[in-house]
Amino acid sequence: MQYRSTRNTSPIASNGLLGFEDTVRAGLAADGGLYVPTEVPTIFNYAENAEEWSNLEYCQVAFRIFRKFIPAHEINDAELLAIVEKSYTAFDDEKVTPVVKMVRILELWHGPTFAFKDVALQFLGNLFDFFLSRPQPADSQSERTTRIAVLGATSGDTGGAAIYGLRGKRNVDVFIMHPKNRISPVQEQQMTSVLDPNVHNIAVDGATFDDCQEIVKVLMGNPEFKKKYSLAAVNSINWARILAQTTYYFVAYLAVMKELGLEGEKDVSKLPRLNFAVPTGNFGDILAAYYAKKMGLPIGDLIIATNNNDILHRFIQTGIYEKPTSPTTNPSDAVRITHSPAMDILVSSNFERVLWHFAHEHYDRDAVAASIAVRGWMDSLKIDGRFEAPEGVWRRARETFRSHTVCDADTVAAIGKWFGKTGYVLDPHTAVGVVSAEREIETLVAREIDPEKVYSVVLATASPGKFPEAVFEAVPVGLKYEEFAPEPLVRQAGLPKRMITVTVVGNDRQKAVDDVRRVLEATLGL
Repeated sequence: MQYRSTRNTSPIASNGLLGFEDTVRAGLAADGGLYVPTEVPTIFNYAENAEEWSNLEYCQVAFRIFRKFIPAHEINDAELLAIVEKSYTAFDDEKVTPVVKMVRILELWHGPTFAFKDVALQFLGNLFDFFLSRPQPADSQSERTTRIAVLGATSGDTGGAAIYGLRGKRNVDVFIMHPKNRISPVQEQQMTSVLDPNVHNIAVDGATFDDCQEIVKVLMGNPEFKKKYSLAAVNSINWARILAQTTYYFVAYLAVMKELGLEGEKDVSKLPRLNFAVPTGNFGDILAAYYAKKMGLPIGDLIIATNNNDILHRFIQTGIYEKPTSPTTNPSDAVRITHSPAMDILVSSNFERVLWHFAHEHYDRDAVAASIAVRGWMDSLKIDGRFEAPEGVWRRARETFRSHTVCDADTVAAIGKWFGKTGYVLDPHTAVGVVSAEREIETLVAREIDPEKVYSVVLATASPGKFPEAVFEAVPVGLKYEEFAPEPLVRQAGLPKRMITVTVVGNDRQKAVDDVRRVLEATLGL
């Protein structure tokens, strides 16, 4: 298994291909693209594998998936299983990502920071630790350092999960940027109260998540700077993040089929349709579902659930990927602030990966043609703020994804409705997923699909305790914070904080890039 950049236009097939470790270390390709596997193997056949896999523990399922994407000569079986098991010991539920049956919610927030990002970042943190502590393999494709500086941007949850996955690692410094005043107070407190000497929080005043992510891409895209400071990425531009997240789709799908007594069914046509509604911002979570489906998991619809920052929904409807227009001269003002801040973004970086796969199919599996197309689309997006996909690519997107946009009023209403109906507290992102799943059910008859044969799983991407403002707006009386927030979140209030603030002045993004670069230089002292 090797990996190539979505923008690799070299006609020589072997040029630019990396193994797994080099892909993880690189994060972002030198050409600005994202790494994708050169092939996605079919690893699961329901009729042959479902009964056995439905009785496996989470780590065993993860191991079987990861093994197909990580060559044994890079990490052997014993090493890989040890990394996987170590990654999920910090979760407070033995199932790691349990399915709550009352509304079929897939709870992904049982890790140390109570967000779905823990599933991938605990694994990635342990991968980095493993790679940095072993001798450099003789067949390495590049010179590897024994210390790295991780650089990331967060809309709230990635930062905390990255920090908790990397805190105390002796060979890693971690720098996390967040847009000041654009994440929840609980999220900020969780990140900035970690005082380990290798953890560095950077608040970017006057910025959005997109601005912070662009700073990461600019610095990662500077070959000399990246090499000098051994920069590595933890955002979902890193392939290992996507790979790790495929596991819970298998686990959830099999759990529902086992609940229905269908784990032994050999005729796949007799299985009910199982849809997944995924709160979607940077597209990494639902991209993992796309890969799981390509691996052979017979998922029904993949439902993009988004808030009013709806670039993905608009693309599915029109085939045009277009940044919204800012009402002011400041591009950041185009981002609409919502109750679901992890989805308050202008551009979904991981969408580039699925566009490459669609282009690969559209251009008769010509990888170079696909990369040329993707490079052109990304250039148009950067210069013109938009691009229009060919009919074949747009059609493939419509066949693969459904989408819905949910406003704040409907988000709050869903939280209140489900609490009143079941006593279950949704976080606002999960509420967006619930509303989207409900709306999708309403479309089934028109699509000539029997609603009685359709089930939905909604991904709960964070604990409601991270977003108390939305919860209390939905349930203003009769509910206390400690009744729905995990105890560590309750305890963290008032803890001392540490962070560095840099400022975006007007439209001068370069100043922010320079300021962040100076923070790294001063801290690392190289």
